[in-house]
Amino acid sequence: MNLLFAWRYFKSKKSTNAINLIAWISVVAIGVGAAALILVLSVFNGFEGLVKGLYADFYADVRIAPAEGKFISINTAQWQEIKTQQGVQAMSGVVEEKAVLTNGDCSSIVYIRGVDSSYTAVSRLNTHIRRGKFALGTAEQPSLVVGVGIENAACLDVERPAGPVTLYMPNRQSSNFASGDALNAFNATALGAFMVQQDFDNKYAFSNIDFMRFMLGLDADQYSSIDIRAGANADQVKKDLQAKLGKAYLVQTRYEQNQSLYTVMQIEKWVIYGILSLILIVAAFNMIGALTMLVLEKQKDISVLQAMGASQQRIQWIFISEGLLLAGLGGGAGMLLAAFVCWVQIKFELIKLGGNTFVIDYYPVKMLAADFVLVGATVFLIALIAAYLPARKASLQAFSLKS
Repeated sequence: MNLLFAWRYFKSKKSTNAINLIAWISVVAIGVGAAALILVLSVFNGFEGLVKGLYADFYADVRIAPAEGKFISINTAQWQEIKTQQGVQAMSGVVEEKAVLTNGDCSSIVYIRGVDSSYTAVSRLNTHIRRGKFALGTAEQPSLVVGVGIENAACLDVERPAGPVTLYMPNRQSSNFASGDALNAFNATALGAFMVQQDFDNKYAFSNIDFMRFMLGLDADQYSSIDIRAGANADQVKKDLQAKLGKAYLVQTRYEQNQSLYTVMQIEKWVIYGILSLILIVAAFNMIGALTMLVLEKQKDISVLQAMGASQQRIQWIFISEGLLLAGLGGGAGMLLAAFVCWVQIKFELIKLGGNTFVIDYYPVKMLAADFVLVGATVFLIALIAAYLPARKASLQAFSLKS
């Protein structure tokens, strides 16, 4: 009944066009605000999904690392026990160390990751090769796969290598790091370049784990970390392995390995939501104006309703329903428009990113039902608060049928 009154008031002819104009302005403003929220949140979701996908290709689902120090020891029995743990789909040993890579007059500080032959079952790094090939060589003839940033900084050409490059790593057996034997040096050939994300491309290079053990003087059972593919079971696998291995080992999911990144991304999303919600708050002022003028317009109608026994609550809810109707028309139209624009972008990739240094050349978009629910609830709440003020005034004011 309340909504029926609200619909009739919305359609009915007013004594002045200003009331209709302000009402439609509030509808349009709410529609613009709702559309902007959906569009920006969907684009943010697209970038968030892209970044998470890139990190998922680089970081393992679960990582076992030392709780203290740089290396852990995993004997054959422990290795087999981890491998047969329920939920573990694949695992790979990693040895990582900071090094200096020199190529003639060019040099770069890099983090070298030595990995075994199972690494491609844990990470999808090999799918991000931009030049050359994913080849790691052997302990005697090591090869490197470097990030494109390192390739540029070290003046490398992985497709036509002019010769080997030299790697300098800390000599763990040296007692004096200021002496000439503080660093171990060895030649390697850069045969591939990957491009995942700038932080990785400018920092990491990959080789085989036997070469890294040789350079660092490690035993065959020593690792910097054990990378594990666990898929959707990552949280449970992490929990089981941590209980099994004890406090000497640090077991982390991909989220925990990059907790600061994911936390910042969530904070950014809520900040964006808060800023864009201001558009809806501004639209609410137009709604207050439209409803206030409507209350003055319908004085006689309110008097008739009061004479017929309508309660203050009934009159109040009629005008609250009017506000919700305006918000529903605007918010619904805005969300439908935003959904159509998002679908067009997903389907045809019309809006392009500037420059050519990105992994993709168009704005990624991902629509989530939760965003539509959030925006709908926001529109409803703001409309309810905005409509309450003039509706309350209408219910408390005494009108007379006398002209």
